[in-house]
Amino acid sequence: MAGLFISFEGIDGVGKTTQADLLEQWLKASGKSVLRTLEPGGTEVGVEIRKILLHHRGELAPRSEAALFAADRAHHVATKIRPALERGEIVITDRYLDSSVAYQGAGRELSRQEVRDLSLWAVGGLLPELTILLDLPADVARSRRNTTGTEPDRLESEKIEFFERARQAYLELAKAEPERFLVVDASVDVNAMQEAIRARVSELI
Repeated sequence: MAGLFISFEGIDGVGKTTQADLLEQWLKASGKSVLRTLEPGGTEVGVEIRKILLHHRGELAPRSEAALFAADRAHHVATKIRPALERGEIVITDRYLDSSVAYQGAGRELSRQEVRDLSLWAVGGLLPELTILLDLPADVARSRRNTTGTEPDRLESEKIEFFERARQAYLELAKAEPERFLVVDASVDVNAMQEAIRARVSELI
């Protein structure tokens, strides 16, 4: 496809939205056509799935959770991401299938490979050319989240051990696919993080 697919990953509280915003602004200022999106909830159908995943009161079985994320992702790719890539646009998504491997596979202690296989099937094998992993210790990320003043959603309310497992899974994914992942230390200055991200993106465009 003619476009470029970039995903931002990391546990909650590492600054994905801020860095994605800055990258989008820089690319648009350079004259690039950019589609900015997110998971879950990047489509009208996804908004409804997001309500269940993040705000459902009561138990949601881990496999049901994984399947709902995959359903959201399948529709997201088919109706939004793939068409934009075919038009030659740069797609920036806040979370993609690595989130499911980290959160449902490791965090929920399901099979990481089965969760990955489910998502790959849902998206027809589509992977980003670049996945930017913002990395922070789970306790530091939680402290940042607690300063936002917003009520934590269902996943953000998980115990610290959940996020520690997710973080380690992310780092293992990055180690296994170094050509796709850029790991950025999220404890450094916001501008320094963005410089590292732009340098890598420049190599691809």
